[in-house]
Amino acid sequence: MRDEERNGRTPEGRRPDDEKNNGVVTAFGRQLKLMRTRAGLERPEFGKLVGYAPQSIASFEQGRRIPPPRFIEQADEVLNAGGVLVALKEEVGRAQYPAFFRDMAKLEAEAVSLHVYAALAVPGLLQTEAYARAVFTTRRPLLDGDTVEQRIAARLARQKIFSRKPMPTLSFVIEESVLRRPVGGRATWRDQLEQLLSHGRLRNVELQVMPNERAEHCGLAGPFTLVETGDGRRMSYVEIQQTSRLYTDRPAVRESEEQYGILRAQALTPSESLAFVEGLLGET
Repeated sequence: MRDEERNGRTPEGRRPDDEKNNGVVTAFGRQLKLMRTRAGLERPEFGKLVGYAPQSIASFEQGRRIPPPRFIEQADEVLNAGGVLVALKEEVGRAQYPAFFRDMAKLEAEAVSLHVYAALAVPGLLQTEAYARAVFTTRRPLLDGDTVEQRIAARLARQKIFSRKPMPTLSFVIEESVLRRPVGGRATWRDQLEQLLSHGRLRNVELQVMPNERAEHCGLAGPFTLVETGDGRRMSYVEIQQTSRLYTDRPAVRESEEQYGILRAQALTPSESLAFVEGLLGET
């Protein structure tokens, strides 16, 4: 829980972190201001109706902060916008993600299956808030405080996939070295291992560990994610060093699918993997 929530104050939203995102958020802010002034409401009066401080309203209208979905829905209702503001909610919401991940975030939210190979860090979908914070605060070049909070909120929001209905099929192959690295300190590391156990026991999730001792390993080219959407599209997403590529052509995707199948065969089974994580917890 964020400090604003603990203190009974509504969070003001998050700062967009690139020009394209800023354009989307700025356009929303201009539309919001136009509708507010047409309704004859000053910021303090409007803020009381939607539960936000005048300073927050100003930040939204000026495109300096990303308004949360709840605010957009409330503003649309209070201003009798007829769904005009709500229609922008998805695009505004995508502004919280880094530019290189934005398309993937949309596909992920629609996926019927996701298969993730992780070689560098615990996959974002499985990260605790403390682990995610450690990842973002230690990144170089340094991210400013607003961007860190924005990235954490966006990462945690993605985890709604675990409670989505119908349930998607999710699988993860994670390198042993990733699980042994105490990112954020030992307490954060232990909590992260416990969360991996919790998620790994879900009926629609399979978690596998790739042992360090494996002499044969077909994933040395790096991490990737396989995505399948409800309309049958299959894609392979590769991300490294703040850049990404989404492969949609069938030959390239088939290569990744073959690679992932072999990785799963080389890794510990799901039951062996959960036992392995339990063993790591015993060492902490």
